Amino acid sequence: MYGWIFRHLPGPLWLRIITAIVLLAAAVLALMQFVFPWLSQFNPLTDSTIGGGV
Repeated sequence: MYGWIFRHLPGPLWLRIITAIVLLAAAVLALMQFVFPWLSQFNPLTDSTIGGGV
């Protein structure tokens, strides 16, 4: 899959490398900003019972 994406990027090799890095950084940023915070509400491991006195 990654080879297919890399082969279909336009330009010479150096431009494809830069474009691939920018696309990877955008994907990581989107995951960190939107997907992971949304998923954390469904994670039961973040519920803490320490300090929850009666």
